[in-house]
Amino acid sequence: MVNATSTVFAQAETDGGALGAAPDAVPITLQVNGVARVLRVEPRETLAEVLRGSLDLTGTKIGCNRGACGACTVLLDGQPICSCMMLAIDVGARAITTIEGLAPGEALHPVQQAFIEHDAVQCGYCTPGLVLSCAALLERKPAADADDVRAAISGHFCRCGTYPHVVTAALAAARVRKE
Repeated sequence: MVNATSTVFAQAETDGGALGAAPDAVPITLQVNGVARVLRVEPRETLAEVLRGSLDLTGTKIGCNRGACGACTVLLDGQPICSCMMLAIDVGARAITTIEGLAPGEALHPVQQAFIEHDAVQCGYCTPGLVLSCAALLERKPAADADDVRAAISGHFCRCGTYPHVVTAALAAARVRKE
């Protein structure tokens, strides 16, 4: 098995520091999806930029870059945050979960499966953030109701208008988790 930490660090060293090539880049370690990732980042880079650019975790979308749309939502120690609003160097040792790391192995997380089954996905741009917010809600409140789901997704902007389907999907995932 390849050690992801040493792989990312080795790549940064061998390609001239392309993962944070700026002269003011600093080394950091991010705990992403259960793996320590060592890389160099510019102090001004947001977590969203580092996840997408340096770590190639493109499920995290950048929409507004102002924390207003929710497309960049990831879980930080299990809590949804807008990753465009946090500098990567400020994450510290906290655990980051992206949409790529939500489900173990090849199986989908119950919320992901419910989004598919209940047509809560249209263009898909906002979907990763919505899924992560719903998963975090169900983790902290397994018996969530429709109002809880609406509150959990209130910071997300979906141009396709899938909100009723998202609520239905989250409630279906809650029922699956109970079984």
